[in-house]
Amino acid sequence: MSSPSAPISSSSPESSDTGGIGGHPSGLTTLFFTEMWERFSYYGMRALLMLFMVKTAAEGGLGFETKTAAAVYGTYTMSVYLLTILGGFIADNFIGARRAVLFGGIIIATGHFTMAFGSLPTFYAGLVLIALGTGLLKPNISTMVGSLYRPTDERRDAGFSIFYMGINIGAFLAPLVTGFLAQSDAWKARLTAWGMDPAHSWHWGFGAAGVGMTFGLIVYVIQRERLSHVGQAPAPEADGSRPWGKLALVAIASLALIIAMKASDQYPALVYLLFALQIVAILFFAFRPDEDSKRLGAILVFFFAAEIFWAIFEQTGSSISLFADRLTQNEIFGAKFPSSYWQSVNSVWVILLAPVFAWLWIRMGSKQPSSPMKFTLGLLFVSLSFVLMVPAAKLTATGKVGPLWLVGLFFLQTVGEMLLSPVGLSTMTKLAPQKLVGLVMGIWFLAAALGNKLAGVLAGEFKSDNPSELATFFLHQALWVAGATVVLLALVPWVKKLMGGVR
Repeated sequence: MSSPSAPISSSSPESSDTGGIGGHPSGLTTLFFTEMWERFSYYGMRALLMLFMVKTAAEGGLGFETKTAAAVYGTYTMSVYLLTILGGFIADNFIGARRAVLFGGIIIATGHFTMAFGSLPTFYAGLVLIALGTGLLKPNISTMVGSLYRPTDERRDAGFSIFYMGINIGAFLAPLVTGFLAQSDAWKARLTAWGMDPAHSWHWGFGAAGVGMTFGLIVYVIQRERLSHVGQAPAPEADGSRPWGKLALVAIASLALIIAMKASDQYPALVYLLFALQIVAILFFAFRPDEDSKRLGAILVFFFAAEIFWAIFEQTGSSISLFADRLTQNEIFGAKFPSSYWQSVNSVWVILLAPVFAWLWIRMGSKQPSSPMKFTLGLLFVSLSFVLMVPAAKLTATGKVGPLWLVGLFFLQTVGEMLLSPVGLSTMTKLAPQKLVGLVMGIWFLAAALGNKLAGVLAGEFKSDNPSELATFFLHQALWVAGATVVLLALVPWVKKLMGGVR
């Protein structure tokens, strides 16, 4: 029995499968729609999360201070991605990627429906369940996308770009649906007409996210035969044993890291210690003689760059969400809309740009920029997005700013995202040792985890009542990322060498 993440052999019939979207393998279509609905559930809830926490009890929220809400938001989004390491390990060693995606989806749906109940315990319980379920589903569905292609298949990066477009179709639709249910005056009036408390509209939005994940599970089960050749459960050891001890260590380490990063809310020095440890790990692997170790060193460089990228990008759901809610004119041609609708704009740009980038990489073929250079450009664009917000912040001194500032922010961030995120997914599957693809995908999502936590820490300093301080808030972060961009640019030749010929 093959590894759950083993590449398809060049002699297998699946290697020439062109029955899916745009001439890609048919299994990509199944994974496309499953992930679309899973991301609908995740981003539908995330669009509401920060706003729900800072709204007063009279408005149906939890009444948290901005700093407290940002800390909870950062810890939750960090946990969602951090637990992918555990989910990758479970799939690689116990149940396989196919079953991990199924079980993860069931747990996610349960979490969203739990949040539909209006109490603080069910709120936190729902967050825990969603984090656990996403840890199982997220790395393993990406692993199966990689397994649909041979390592030398030129469709690979384009396939991940198409998959990424599916993610963003779900992410686009979700805030429109959940935001309408949670924030719109029309839906609150409907609840009042039904004799219900309109302040509970937030929980209708959370429930709609659960319905989305349920749709994803239905698609996955109905079309499961398309994935019969990938994501199999691994065979046990010769003596029939499984690595239960290692599983316990991975679980304990994941929990310890969550606790440690939560502690960084009170002890910021832990963040700097974490950065130092990452640099030590890069150097340790990069200067070892074997090829696999050098490639792990390259993986960790990408990890470091992605972590910085997500620390800015993932403020979409925190500081940018608050900027949209408090400081932006949320109307088009005089028609007002819920501030949570802004969470769909990034996805609109992705839907528009993903086909362009997919075409561009195929058109350029072997002449396209290397993965390290794409990462460098990704950091540059996300830095420019916060440079754009500096004058926008200053203009809030005279009132709410127009919507085009946020449209521009999301465009710049999306260009950076298309250069880094789908390329990162593809690169991880190419660099990882075959038996560790699931675990390496978990490590890749760990970068997003730590970036999300750092985004929450940074967003805690957001102040909507002081334009000068707000402009400084954006400028300092833009300069920090610009510095990282210059460093990565200088390291591109070295990282390419570590990759050992992998583009």
